[in-house]
Amino acid sequence: MAGLTVAILLVPQGMAYAFLAGMPPIYGLYTGLLPLFLYAIIGTSRQMSIGPVAISALLVLAGISQLETPGTPEYIGLVIMAGLFIGLIQALLGILRMGFMVNFLSNPVIVGFTSAAAIIIGVSQLKDLLGFTIPRFTHTYETVMYAVNHLEQTNWIALGLCLGSIILISIFKKISPAIPGALIMVLIGTLLAWSFDLSTFGLDIVKKVPEGLPQFMVPDLGIDNLKRIMPTVLTVAIIGVVESISIAKVLEAKHQNYVIRPNQELIAIGISKIGGAFFQSIPSSASFTRSAVNNDAGARSGIASIVTVIIIGLTLLFLTPLFYYLPKAVLAAIILLAVKGLFDFKTAKHLWKVHKGDFIMMLITFSVTLILGIEEGVVAGVFISIIVVLYRNAKPHIAILGHLPNTTAYRNINRFDQVKELEGMLILRFDNQLYFSNTEAFKDSIKSQVRAKQDVLNLLILDSSSIHDIDSSGLLALEEIHSFLKNKNIEFYLSNVIGPVRDMLHKSGLMDKIGKKNQFLKTHDAVLFFQAKQNGQAKDRSSNPATQTNLD
Repeated sequence: MAGLTVAILLVPQGMAYAFLAGMPPIYGLYTGLLPLFLYAIIGTSRQMSIGPVAISALLVLAGISQLETPGTPEYIGLVIMAGLFIGLIQALLGILRMGFMVNFLSNPVIVGFTSAAAIIIGVSQLKDLLGFTIPRFTHTYETVMYAVNHLEQTNWIALGLCLGSIILISIFKKISPAIPGALIMVLIGTLLAWSFDLSTFGLDIVKKVPEGLPQFMVPDLGIDNLKRIMPTVLTVAIIGVVESISIAKVLEAKHQNYVIRPNQELIAIGISKIGGAFFQSIPSSASFTRSAVNNDAGARSGIASIVTVIIIGLTLLFLTPLFYYLPKAVLAAIILLAVKGLFDFKTAKHLWKVHKGDFIMMLITFSVTLILGIEEGVVAGVFISIIVVLYRNAKPHIAILGHLPNTTAYRNINRFDQVKELEGMLILRFDNQLYFSNTEAFKDSIKSQVRAKQDVLNLLILDSSSIHDIDSSGLLALEEIHSFLKNKNIEFYLSNVIGPVRDMLHKSGLMDKIGKKNQFLKTHDAVLFFQAKQNGQAKDRSSNPATQTNLD
């Protein structure tokens, strides 16, 4: 039942998304065959549905349409070639265990990109919504201006059919998500166009759709064409990875009875595209809508997707002549409804309230994508994400700690009113890994704190519980701080150093320079030792567990 339900949704969506990609609609149905079957066998998500999707279709159109005219044999060849190399890149990332690369696109960037893409997709459908030809422009605003300036050319039959389809599909969905509203409107629209011969009134229809299963064909492997499509290939590969892994993770969280393996997922979605390219598929990806439908309909394994493949195959063999009179205005309605959910105003509003920095990052990505284009938006998103990571690591949080009375706990003096700074001591906690990009901030912050209190300061304790890694630059920074304090006759203690960092201190010889007696498992132990030392009661610490590298 799940497989049948997804197939009913995939037939109109597949044709619509192929149409969005500038391809004949039949290629959308081809994409519902081998890619879906291969993922069902290899993928680790039991409910995810692979096939044509709006974002990938738009990315393909944006990139390849600058090289060839959509719908031409040359254009079709480049799109299929792009699918092959997108799959090769994704599979290679999985083989090299580079699934972590999906983290280079943060959620605000993805929200900004997809929201802008939703507007671009919507604008791209104006020609079928309004029913007149709109020249292909580089920028979205040019398309809007042309449409507004030529509204008198509107084909009212196309407009009415598109708006009516949107309204009826929405009503069907509100009544019950199980109702295949898109398929119903495909049938109604086709019957209307056939019965009243609406094409004679200027309504654009799909016309001849080839019958039969796709033939095996080797995609073009020419190096010159590869150079031309490489920007598109990289863009679609990046977005496809993020989209697919994100959907798989959402489904995993819902069920919690299996584990998603990102690297195998990359191999699976890569192989699905590679195999599909040899059978005339456009670049496929995970569909959130169809995956959700597959899940809600009761799918528990890849068998559901294999059933979908069988239904799509039967459609190709016996039903394609029925799509001759299918109005493109109905396909435009399906696309417009599909991308409606991509515009995420709710998240944008949430980011504005919670984190202004993330909101600005989202807004920049949104603006660049909308104004300059899809590929530029992806590049900007990756660049912004990396810059933000570097900036945040270069400006780490350093807290001054005070003692929480009647406990052994030490907390940030700016967050807890009850804590008290101890006389003659400065206790700092560095909340990041200590490496080359933040060592200057680390040293500057400590030195400024010390200079402000150097007349009354006898001890600095560095709580290292949040330093989860350290490189050679970090070791040099610690050594410099040790020398700086020593010159000022201020003692230097380390506390809560975790095992991997202790290993590095030991290997570098810095553990001996700082002194094993000056390193403690807990901050409270360091405080008590210093107080005892001041009173002449300090105990021997020759066998100090805080310096043993075989402990975590």
